[in-house]
Amino acid sequence: MSETSPKLRAELEGIPTYKPGKPAAAEGPVAYKLSSNENPYPPLSGVMETVTAAACSLNRYPDMACTALTAELADRFGVPASHVATGTGSVGVAQQLIQATSGPGDEVIYAWRSFEAYPIITQISGAASVQVPLTPGDVHDLDAMADAITDRTRLIFVCNPNNPTGTVVRRAELERFLDRVPSDVLVVLDEAYREFIRDAEVPDGVTLYRERPNVCVLRTFSKAYGLAGLRVGFAIAHEPVAAALRKTAVPFGVSQLAQEAAIASLRAEDELLGRVGSLVCERTRVVDALRAQGWTVPETQANFVWLRLGERTVAFAEACERAGVVIRPFPGEGVRVTVGEAEANDIFLKTAEAFRKEM
Repeated sequence: MSETSPKLRAELEGIPTYKPGKPAAAEGPVAYKLSSNENPYPPLSGVMETVTAAACSLNRYPDMACTALTAELADRFGVPASHVATGTGSVGVAQQLIQATSGPGDEVIYAWRSFEAYPIITQISGAASVQVPLTPGDVHDLDAMADAITDRTRLIFVCNPNNPTGTVVRRAELERFLDRVPSDVLVVLDEAYREFIRDAEVPDGVTLYRERPNVCVLRTFSKAYGLAGLRVGFAIAHEPVAAALRKTAVPFGVSQLAQEAAIASLRAEDELLGRVGSLVCERTRVVDALRAQGWTVPETQANFVWLRLGERTVAFAEACERAGVVIRPFPGEGVRVTVGEAEANDIFLKTAEAFRKEM
């Protein structure tokens, strides 16, 4: 019998493994998880009841077209239903977009550091990543990204707010960038944290999409809506792109539980806005406290903060874990810390203050 292994695609060699936020320990002092940008609140009112009722039909396939959810989203955003496409979280839709646009010989541009799934899903497609460094202020360098466009460029990600730095690009600079992008290159505005933005100069991607056929907007129910465990996201794009997304979607990928929960969440918007407002207030408290301690903290419009620690990154993450909170380290670069419960944030701030004094 031959001992050779099945042949696999060469593109899979060296693909970095996606690293989810480390969970809080089941035993020991760690009590809070601030490593995954999750919403600390439970699902919105009515969601659990809706999901429980939907669970009675687990023996049936979900609506593959997500018909009711698509109609709800189309109404919510004032767009044609044919311009809405759903998927397993915004990262699932992002992978569908790359599958629809990019393959061997093509290029995908994105800032770095940015969402760590971008290099993974790009390499899986066989396309080449073009990573454009952030500015010294940890913001997208849109001029450099525009300069990086070639005739091989097929897709550009703009993560706004950026994960993991929380920084944003504002209307004038984003529109100037879009004016430089060729009309046959798709620009994906990844707005997973849109609900947390309070800067009036940050444009709503849906407004930009309306006038630009090469702009696609990604949104998710995982963050502000608190449905991270159900994996449902969506894109708003013009018909050719939305149709391509439906072709590349995994059949029946979005469960009926996720669809029903998303609809119920959309209908609880007043409660959602209140929760998000509370998290934004807590975000302000955390940022102000860190700056008072002497830390340099980029302005964040997301539900997390970024501390650039360089070689001290892992040591800081370990200190936080010993104190009772798990955060997300990017070794050699910095840490991303989700804004969570006030108690968790207090532990983090106390640890940061002590660590700062020892530096």
